[in-house]
Amino acid sequence: MATIRSFSAPTVGCEGLTWDGRALWVSSPTNGYLYQLDPRTGTTIRSFAAPCSYPRGLAWDGRTLLVYDDTAVVAYQVDPRKGTVLRSLSCGAAGVRGIGWDGRALWLTDQALNTISQVDPRKGTTIRSFGAPGSDPRGLAWDGRTLWVLDTSLDTIYQVSL
Repeated sequence: MATIRSFSAPTVGCEGLTWDGRALWVSSPTNGYLYQLDPRTGTTIRSFAAPCSYPRGLAWDGRTLLVYDDTAVVAYQVDPRKGTVLRSLSCGAAGVRGIGWDGRALWLTDQALNTISQVDPRKGTTIRSFGAPGSDPRGLAWDGRTLWVLDTSLDTIYQVSL
């Protein structure tokens, strides 16, 4: 694993992170906003209020954002252009920090163990696990080649090769 680049998060306390094929998206439970970022510079392209009080995790399903609110244990499917909720999904487990999807496997951050794990979604087994580049990994995203990891305590976003 090697860090390729890093830049400051758009605000303090960001946690959720996802990749939509062109840009990064970050959620901030501190202020309740979602931010779309240029992955080369970290510049904010757009921002809007999240559909929940504590937007922690983010994922991209190919056309919409999935915004996870762990206080309500609900994921909201959100139109990324308008910021409107298309539907809500009940989630069975609280305590999820970072979630990501690479088209085949689920990626999870574990802030207590400071690790990132790739999990088989059918079996629920860990495919691989490794230490995170920072000290408090929360959000993560897959861009087709690399993982992007958001560290909350350092307010830094890392691009990591696998």
